[in-house]
Amino acid sequence: MSPWEILRFALRGIGANKLRSSLTMLGILIGVAAVILLVAVGNGSAKAISDRIEALGTNTLTVMSTSRGSGGLTMAVAGALDDPVLAPDVASVSPVVSTSATLTYDGSDHEVSAFVGTTPDWFTASNFGVGSGSAFTADDEAQARRVTVIGQTVAEELFPGIDPVGVQVTIGGALFTVVGVLEEKSSSGFQDANDTAVAPISAVRQVIAGYGALSSILVEARGSGMVDTAQSEITTILDQRLPAGTSGTASYRIQNASQLLETQTETADTFTTLLGAVAAISLLVGGIGITNIMLVTVTERTREIGIRKALGAPRRVILTQFLIEATLLSVIGGGLGVAAAVLGSRFEIVGVRPVIVPSSVVLALGVSILIGLFFGGLPAARAARLRPIDALRYE
Repeated sequence: MSPWEILRFALRGIGANKLRSSLTMLGILIGVAAVILLVAVGNGSAKAISDRIEALGTNTLTVMSTSRGSGGLTMAVAGALDDPVLAPDVASVSPVVSTSATLTYDGSDHEVSAFVGTTPDWFTASNFGVGSGSAFTADDEAQARRVTVIGQTVAEELFPGIDPVGVQVTIGGALFTVVGVLEEKSSSGFQDANDTAVAPISAVRQVIAGYGALSSILVEARGSGMVDTAQSEITTILDQRLPAGTSGTASYRIQNASQLLETQTETADTFTTLLGAVAAISLLVGGIGITNIMLVTVTERTREIGIRKALGAPRRVILTQFLIEATLLSVIGGGLGVAAAVLGSRFEIVGVRPVIVPSSVVLALGVSILIGLFFGGLPAARAARLRPIDALRYE
C-alpha cells in the first residue's frame, strides 16, 4: 500500500467521527494557543519594562536616601556630585523633588502622580524630549519662575483640541504657565509615563514640596561605558557627605540603570519560562485525550482491522495508519492553535500587549506533533498486534 493510500485511510478515519475528532483537536488547539500566548504575554511585559528602563537612559544613576532623618539628600549634596575634579565622568547632576499634584484649568481637574521639580539637565539625562514649546531654562530655575512642561496624557486630559503652550494652570493654589509638552513615551501598561508634569525645582519647593530633603538625585554619566566609573566617583563623594549610621548601614543607595535592566531581563526570562511551563500542562492533557480517542477508535474498528489484515495488510501499514491519524489530529489542532494565538496577540491581556516569540510557535507545534506520535503510539501498536481471526470475531 502506497503512502498516499495510507494517508487517505487515515483521513477517512478522522472524518468518520467528526465530533470526536473535533474535540480532540480542540484540546490541542487550547494547549498550543495557551503556550504561545502566555509566553507572548511574558515577553510583552518584559519588553515594556525594558523599554521604560532604556527610555530613562542606561547611562544614568539614581541616588536615593535610605535614612528618614533630617540629613538625607540636599541641594548641597547634589552640587557636590557635579565636581569635574572628583567626578570627571559625570556629565550632569539633576536634583529631583517628586510629589503628587492636581492641575486645574477652566474648571477641569487632573491629578498627576509625578509632579517633578528639577533642573533643565533632567530633560537630557532622563531622555525626555520636548515635543512642542520648550523646556524651562536655568534662568527660570534660578528665578523660581512658575513654569511647567506637561506630559502628553496631561495635555489630552486638560486641553483637548487646543494647544496648551502659553496657557496658565493652577497647581497647589499657584498659577503656572505651560511652556512645553513632552514627547510621548512608551508605557509599561501598569504606569503611564506620559502622565507627568515638570517644573523648576525652586518653584516646586516654594509652592508645593517645601524645603525638606530631595526625593532623589539623577546623575548622568558621560557615556554608557563610563557608568560604573561614575558610580565609583559619586560613591566616594557621598561617603564623605553622608556618613553611615551607627549600625554601619549606608544612608543612601545608588540605582544603576544598566544593572537594573540586566536584572529585569533575567527575572523576565524566568517568569516567561514559568508561564510557558504552566501552559505546557494543557498540551499534556491534550495528549492524554488523543490516547483515549484513539483507543476508542481502535476498538470500534476492530473488525475493519481484521478484514484488512486477512487481505494481507502488513502490521507496519496498520501501525502507520493509526500513527498518522493521531499525528494529523495534533497537526491540525496545533495549526489552529497558532492561528488563535496570533489573533489573540492583537489584543491587550491584563494590560500587556503580547509579543509573540517565533521560537515558542515552533516549539509548541513541534511538541504537539511529538504528542501525537507518542500518545498515538499505544493505540496504534494495539491495533497492529491484533490477530486477524480475533479481530474478525469481535462484536
